[in-house]
Amino acid sequence: MLEKEHPGLSLVRQCNLLGVSRSSFYYKPKPMRSEDLVLMRLIDDQYMKTPVYGSRSMRDYLNRQGYPVNRKRVQRLMRLMGIEAIYPKPKTSTPHPGHRIYPWGVGSNLDLIHNFFISLPQLTTFFKLASNIADSFADI
Repeated sequence: MLEKEHPGLSLVRQCNLLGVSRSSFYYKPKPMRSEDLVLMRLIDDQYMKTPVYGSRSMRDYLNRQGYPVNRKRVQRLMRLMGIEAIYPKPKTSTPHPGHRIYPWGVGSNLDLIHNFFISLPQLTTFFKLASNIADSFADI
């Protein structure tokens, strides 16, 4: 840590060695406003009920509850709380490169195989009928 009264190193040198600006050393964070704490509690309660609510829906919910807030404030509080809406992310249907691709699982091949086995009884009936017709003409 940094020591203000270090005998060998000045505060400027200590900050340079650690890669910290001096303003960061002197910075004292402001305490959280009580209104923000109330809003965060309401956001957390509603998020547990409806995790699909983003900042816009959450803003509408808070406005209906009588807390007039804008979307940027709701975004900041949700980001501070580490929550975000649950929604489909992009590229969810792209296969992972490590997964094997089975050729018989492809839709068109599977359809061909399925259709063949479905039509097999019909084909045998057709061939029996064709052979009977051929036999009847052979007798003539």
